[in-house]
Parts: sequence; C-alpha cells; structure tokens
Amino acid sequence: MDNGDWGHKMNNPVTLNVGGQLYTTSLSTLQRYSDSMLGAMFRGDFPTTRDSKGNYFIDRDGTLFRYILNFLRTSELTLPMDFTETDLLRKEADFYQIEPLIQCLHDPKPLYPPDIFEQVVELSSTRKLSKYSNPVAVIITQLTITTKVHSLLEGICKNFTKWNKHMMDTRDCQVSFTFGPCDYHQEVSLRVHLMDYIMKQGFTIRNTRVHHMSERANENTVEHHWTFCRPARIVED
Repeated sequence: MDNGDWGHKMNNPVTLNVGGQLYTTSLSTLQRYSDSMLGAMFRGDFPTTRDSKGNYFIDRDGTLFRYILNFLRTSELTLPMDFTETDLLRKEADFYQIEPLIQCLHDPKPLYPPDIFEQVVELSSTRKLSKYSNPVAVIITQLTITTKVHSLLEGICKNFTKWNKHMMDTRDCQVSFTFGPCDYHQEVSLRVHLMDYIMKQGFTIRNTRVHHMSERANENTVEHHWTFCRPARIVED
C-alpha cells in the first residue's frame, strides 16, 4: 500500500457501536494516541467485536464516549458546567488507557481565572401540537429567555418591538413571547433573530436539548432548550 492509499484509509469513516450508541469518526482520530486501547484495537493488536450491522462494538458507556471521542479529536477536555459524572468518566478514560485524558481528569484546571465567572442565557421554545390533525397542527408556541444579565433582557425589549403584541408580562430574569395557531410561524423567525442577537452580545451555545411530553389526551408538548454562555469579569465594590 503506497502512502496515498494509506492516507485515504486513515481518513475513511469508522462507525463504532458503544453501549448501543453509534459514533462515526476517522481511523486517524481513533489512533491519535497509539499506546491507548483504541490505538491498539485499530492497529490490529487487540481483538475486535462487530455488531449485527458490522459496526465495531464496545461494551462501555455510550453517553460518556462522546467526551472520549471529542478529546481524541481536539486533545482538549471540554465538559458542561453542570457535568456531574467525572468519576465515571475517569473510569472510562482508564479503560481506554488515554493517558493525557487521565491526567486531565485527575488534575482538572479551572475553566476561567479566579476573577472571571460565566454568564448564562437560557432560551426555550415550547410548542403544543394537536395529536389528531393531519398534518400536525400547532396549537400554541412560546419563546422564553431567562437570564440574570438584565442588560440583555432590556436590549431584547427595546430591539424586538415588532413582536411586542406577543410579549407577555416580564419577570426580573425573564421575557416571554406567545404565539397562537394563526401566527406560530413568526416564532421561528423570532427565534432565529433572538439567537443571532444573543450571540452578537458575546455568548456562544454551550448545549441544546429536546424534551417531548404529553400533557393531555389530544395534544403533545415539545420543548427545545438552548444554553448560551460568555465569560465576564468580577467587579469588586
């Protein structure tokens, strides 16, 4: 095999089934740390198992593997602020024998210097849908911005006057907009503008999540949540 063929093979996608969750990455990513278990596994020095669809199977925690894989991609450990499974992640790092990750987990560094803290904005979209209409009909949608950054809330109230008729009573740390079945499509437009406005204030998306629930016999509720963060300096009195 010449160097060109080998380079092509290293960049070919590889799909792993880790505890029932599928991940696709490149062979070069999996072999980033040659002395790790994954390095040995994909070098042919370690026995492999395949699932019924031919994917490489690893009987480990599928959810935590996302952090393992991201570390292999970037050589940086990035965890959510509310992450609570560090002990379990250490065990996964030990299993995969990724020494730099093991060191990061045993000697964690603060995300920011001592005089820096993190400001957070939560954006949520709640949509109630009729179960029995075809196509699915939207009954009502609501967008809510929650944050302790009052300047951001004030800016939203001043800069989004086009949607004033949809604005609900605001609380100290919250602004909401509600749309009925005839104008729910405006919620999508407002959401796009809000996300753009928030990010232009220096915030970046930390995570997203979706939650489905059924409240009544004739409707479903779908909630989308986005968390935005930015660093800010502590100001002493």
